[in-house]
Amino acid sequence: MEVRAKKALGQHFLVDLNIARKICNALSGGTPECPSEVLEVGCGMGVLTQFLLQRNDIVTYGAEIDSESVEYLHAHYPEFTPRLIEGDFLKMDLRERFPRELRIIGNFPYNISSQIFFKVLEHRDIVPECVGMIQKEVAVRLAEPPGSKEYGILSVLLQAWYNIEYLFTVNETVFNPPPKVKSAVIRLRRNNVEQLGCDERLFIKVVKASFGQRRKMIRNSLRAAFGNFGGAEHPFFTQRAEQLSVADFVVLTNWVHEHGC
Repeated sequence: MEVRAKKALGQHFLVDLNIARKICNALSGGTPECPSEVLEVGCGMGVLTQFLLQRNDIVTYGAEIDSESVEYLHAHYPEFTPRLIEGDFLKMDLRERFPRELRIIGNFPYNISSQIFFKVLEHRDIVPECVGMIQKEVAVRLAEPPGSKEYGILSVLLQAWYNIEYLFTVNETVFNPPPKVKSAVIRLRRNNVEQLGCDERLFIKVVKASFGQRRKMIRNSLRAAFGNFGGAEHPFFTQRAEQLSVADFVVLTNWVHEHGC
């Protein structure tokens, strides 16, 4: 039995075992006595799953929305069946299922990779690590420092709470069907930041608003979202969003909060 790749689900099945092994090995774990819980997002036909199941320092769970893939996994990895969750990862209540700690890994569908990372962000208190294969363009964007034209909303938000490593590039030929673009594997590891030093909900709003009119100065973007601040000006107002670091956005958030928003 083979699983048909479904365009609507953004499926491109990895077929290179060496790449799957490298992705598996990029994830840290616990110990055989105290293994870490790991959730693989989008198990497909189990090319990555098989290597995760071989590790004795992790307990692997799976999230798979495609019923055909679920049937395949039940047939080929029966020992995995009790820990395979059929459903949409984006709709899962991770805190209910994994209240303590959860590492996330997968060959993420291109069409939902950003949403997966936003969900990781929402659960940053229980997700210490995430290893994912995504579109190369997105991987570069997430890991870029301030000043780059690729640097954007998700770059800032993820870098506020995670250290991001671009691990390696993956060619189109290792997938079936092959995508039209190259892929890359990145690793997110939770940094030591517990509190940003500002209202974190407002921080997210300020970052999103600042990039809302990307080619314009921050003054225009923030005023469009928050009003004119009583005519007050901040030194960052003459810069563009991609020029500001996480620390700069913290300063800016505190200023926005102070001026009545």
